[in-house]
Amino acid sequence: MNARLDLFGTPVAGKFLRFVNSAGKVVSDSALPAATQELVKIRASQINGCGFCTDMHTKDAAHAGETSVRLNLVAAWREATVFTDAERAALELTEHGTRIADGSGVPDEVWERAAHHYDEDQLAALVSLIALINAYNRLNVLVRQPAGDYQPGMFG
Repeated sequence: MNARLDLFGTPVAGKFLRFVNSAGKVVSDSALPAATQELVKIRASQINGCGFCTDMHTKDAAHAGETSVRLNLVAAWREATVFTDAERAALELTEHGTRIADGSGVPDEVWERAAHHYDEDQLAALVSLIALINAYNRLNVLVRQPAGDYQPGMFG
């Protein structure tokens, strides 16, 4: 299977991705816990059906020491006992932020649960991350980027 468009070899896409990746570095360097960042990226990618990002972020999380139990339960986080209250709040915000088109937006109580666990800088990073992973998901789904071959660290 080949992608419809080579996002890594097309000059315009390459330039665009450099800017998007720079935004990602701001988030990855933030005080938002790294494990939470990976859980958020995985959950949004699952919702959006982005195989490439789901593959990448589950492998990156495992490489960073995340357990297979937690990775296997991200899609069922509401019923799982392996996530902290803060992680659950981030996952809930991720779902609502990813499903904006469903018409419910982000209810105040969802925001309040996240705000209970994260300070303003962490909330800014969390909101930015949700927007960013949704952008990556849309790029990869649009071009049908194949999944399965990602190796941790291959993009530097």
